Amino acid sequence: MTGSVPRQDSVSQRSSASRRSAVAVVLVGVFASALDVLIVNIAFPDLERSFPSASLTDLSWVLSAYAITFAALLMPGGRWADQSGRKRAYLIGMVLFTGASACCAAAPSLDVLVAARVLQGIGAALMMPSSLGLLLALFPAERRGAAIGLWTAVNGAGAALAPPIGGLLVQIDWRWAFLVNVPLGVAAVLIGVRTLPEVREEGRAVPDVLGILVLAATVGALVTAVVQGEPWGWSSARVLGLIVVGVLGAAFTARRAFRHPSPVIEPAILRIRSVALGNLATLLFFTGFGAMVISSTLFLTEVWGHSVLRAALEVGPGPVVATLCAVPASLVATRHGVRGIGMAGGVVFAAGGIWWAVVTDTGQGYAASFLPGSVIGGIGIGLMLPCLSMAATASLPSERFATGTAMATMCRQVGSALGVAAVTAILNVRPDVSAFHTAFLFMAACGVAGGLALLAIGAEQRRTAAPAPELSATAPRQTV
Repeated sequence: MTGSVPRQDSVSQRSSASRRSAVAVVLVGVFASALDVLIVNIAFPDLERSFPSASLTDLSWVLSAYAITFAALLMPGGRWADQSGRKRAYLIGMVLFTGASACCAAAPSLDVLVAARVLQGIGAALMMPSSLGLLLALFPAERRGAAIGLWTAVNGAGAALAPPIGGLLVQIDWRWAFLVNVPLGVAAVLIGVRTLPEVREEGRAVPDVLGILVLAATVGALVTAVVQGEPWGWSSARVLGLIVVGVLGAAFTARRAFRHPSPVIEPAILRIRSVALGNLATLLFFTGFGAMVISSTLFLTEVWGHSVLRAALEVGPGPVVATLCAVPASLVATRHGVRGIGMAGGVVFAAGGIWWAVVTDTGQGYAASFLPGSVIGGIGIGLMLPCLSMAATASLPSERFATGTAMATMCRQVGSALGVAAVTAILNVRPDVSAFHTAFLFMAACGVAGGLALLAIGAEQRRTAAPAPELSATAPRQTV
């Protein structure tokens, strides 16, 4: 085999039942990884009651530990998956994630819970980058648009459904937010060992270990600065020091990329216009997405005074609509390109934010004011998500799918953290209805900015995963 696309004969030779099982195994990991970024937010009041001696700053690390570790290790995890095998990386990640979930559910103290959340983040950072490459290997080339749409729909659903699912689970006990992962994870590992194909680079260079460590520390420092900026103070020595570490680490990583034979971030990847702009669009759009998730939930609970469970259920229609729209949007984008569909998605998402900013007030008219904005925004999310994934990965050679997925997911995580930080800052200035309207307009602006970044890609050539010899002269090897 001389091209860079995995052998498709393995796809046709696999039984349909085996292929469906393998697809389900991959999607379980995608959903769980995305869900656990936000699901604990809804359990925060219960955590306060379980650990009454802990300060709010200490408790915040239950949320931050996962997000920071996940974001920091995505790129190293994706590069390792491309080199050592995506099946291996995915299953190791799933074992870690499942075991850590059990530890979270049984945690006797806050320190143990935070440590287990770090292990969860490590597992998710191995699962998520390898998941798209594994999924694409299970679909014939002509159906890769549907595969990307399915991946993005499940990924987006995991993030967006976290509040309602978390709201239901914490009615039993906050530990169920973690315990629910265990049976799914065990089943996924047992089935995945038998059904998942292995895909790796044929000629594997020695990885840049120093570059991997520095990049992980760089992303970890920057995300920590954003996540902890408000509780620590944006002008505090800790936050400023983390920003300095992040800037120096980014400069080192950029320099290292041009000097090492197998860098963790290959400059040639970012020279692909659609990849660079796709990741920029992901960062911008998910800043708006993060702003939407926190501002809408806080509006329902703090302005309208709804219970956590009621608010969690009230935000549910948006994610459902987004999930329903994602696969059809991916098929249209595959045929006509991501520019138009992505721009439309950004504008529709923005329209949802503008609706909330104009129509909502202190009166509790959910069906007339909040629900339409949620549905409109959900349509925009469903249109946008597959376009972001396609732009960031479709032009890459298949042996770089895990690396490309990791980069895009890292942009999602950083963007979401920025959105949460921005809304927190807005609401701290003046915590009233007008402040929420400002947050909704910020969400809208980010949606339009993400759409414009996709529009800037320019004329596209429709391609599945054409070879890119400037990245690698080797082909991935797939075994079944």
